[in-house]
Amino acid sequence: MTVAPERAAAGRGTTPVPPPAQRLSWRDKLGRLDTRYTPYLIIAPFFVVFGIFGLYPLLFTAWVSLHEWQLIDGDQGFTGLDNYAELLSDKNFWNALGNTVSLFLLSTVPQLFAALGLAALLDRGLRGRAFWRAGVLLPNVISVAAVALVFAQLFGRDFGIVNALLGFIGVDPVDWHAETWASHLAISSMVMWRWTGYNALIYLAAMQSVPKDMYESAMLDGASRWRVFWSITVPSIRPTILFTVIVSTIGGMQLFVEPQLFDPGGTATGTGGDDRQFQTLVMYLYEKGFRLFDAGYSSAIAWVLFLLILVVAVVNFTVARRIASKG
Repeated sequence: MTVAPERAAAGRGTTPVPPPAQRLSWRDKLGRLDTRYTPYLIIAPFFVVFGIFGLYPLLFTAWVSLHEWQLIDGDQGFTGLDNYAELLSDKNFWNALGNTVSLFLLSTVPQLFAALGLAALLDRGLRGRAFWRAGVLLPNVISVAAVALVFAQLFGRDFGIVNALLGFIGVDPVDWHAETWASHLAISSMVMWRWTGYNALIYLAAMQSVPKDMYESAMLDGASRWRVFWSITVPSIRPTILFTVIVSTIGGMQLFVEPQLFDPGGTATGTGGDDRQFQTLVMYLYEKGFRLFDAGYSSAIAWVLFLLILVVAVVNFTVARRIASKG
């Protein structure tokens, strides 16, 4: 009896020869290339734009900060860390840093708490909810130049409405533009008025995603609204709160337009008052870079500000994570 060659090879333990691989058609090759590289092509525009307008200016600013660099005359030579050493001994820099931190704390902390309370009110069954929700965003839509102009008049020394109201309770007129703490309070109120509604809508969107059965269970257990808010609502929207804290930190440390326009007489110079009583770091950067044309020194200010924002953001993130883990 004759045995088939395949069976004979199998009986001898020989591995059968696989059939030859079929060649892919050009359509199959294009399909594989499309599957592999199309996702990278979709996200490539972001990285291209970020590289041109984000990463390159950041690295170039770091390079300029290591040189004696004038906006008009250009590079005057490599100086290493001299700009940073001079910055640390510059009393105007420390004054601007103190003003920046003060304005940041006075405007951001009350603003976020006010936004949280406002969002809680908007989350309740109010009549005309769409009107109120659109209304809280109105201050953010108005031009910041118009806002600064109005607030500069409200806090005027001689004819300001705020001083007029203070006069009814026996308080002497306050020179809001000349005194340090008074100017900080006035500018902070401007920032709070612009951004409280914006953050409130962000909190409101997060609150509406909290499961309703959690509230119903708490109400059945006899919890008050205050208890429900701090025990259920706030922990549930903690990631959103962390987001607003970090974004507000970045914006607060970069405060420029509001204090710049609050002093009409110093708008062109960026000194922040006659005694620099409300000059922020960005205003000092503007003064050095665009009034005195010292690009190297202003680039050093920019990098110090970047590092400060990074440190504060990391601290905020770490504290929030620890609070979340304990909760």
